[in-house]
Amino acid sequence: MDTIDKTKTLAESVADRLAEEIIRRQLAPGTRLDEVSLAARFGVSRSPVRDALRLLAGTRLVDHRPRRGFCVAIVDQDELKDLFEAAGEVEALCAKLCALRAGAAERKRIEIVHQSTSAAAAAGDTTIYATLNEQLHQLIYAGARNRTLAELALNMRRRLAPFRARLFFSTDNRMQGSNVEHDAIVRAILARDADAAAHAMLEHSAQAAMNVRTHLPRDEAGASLKEDREVA
Repeated sequence: MDTIDKTKTLAESVADRLAEEIIRRQLAPGTRLDEVSLAARFGVSRSPVRDALRLLAGTRLVDHRPRRGFCVAIVDQDELKDLFEAAGEVEALCAKLCALRAGAAERKRIEIVHQSTSAAAAAGDTTIYATLNEQLHQLIYAGARNRTLAELALNMRRRLAPFRARLFFSTDNRMQGSNVEHDAIVRAILARDADAAAHAMLEHSAQAAMNVRTHLPRDEAGASLKEDREVA
């Protein structure tokens, strides 16, 4: 029986484990994801497994087919590139507006969380860093004081969540690089330098995208399957 993360809901924990296996290609595209066997494997009921699969369907890592259930989807490299590009532009605007609009208390919270992420990076703790990374970005969205923009940024971030997991902070000192990029963003926000904040966030997003595309395993069989579907 596989262990699960007790700090998250059962569905989130199961979703995280399955997402990592899909990204690592331990679960190949087209593999059927059976609720009963997954529930037995993780030692949970079918309900959190079903919720986990729905969460993964929202990230496009899993396909849901009527009357056939869930199966592992093909990770579309071009779609992933487009999503990172769009998310980067949205996050850059959030950073720009945050630099202009965030109040003193909001700026202080951003500074405190960044200090905590720096400590996690120094300790080499990818799990804590990944959690604090999410908190920092969400504080920047909130600091932009535009609910529509914040919702858009959050929705894109949820789509990209599996590619921002601790797995990708463990490669090529990416955690340390990410923290340096955060420092540039936070410094600009605290200095109320909107253009610098936007530029730093764009650079951060570009580096994150490059890291994922570099270390995401390519599946030639999956690519062939995608081409077959497109032809059909």
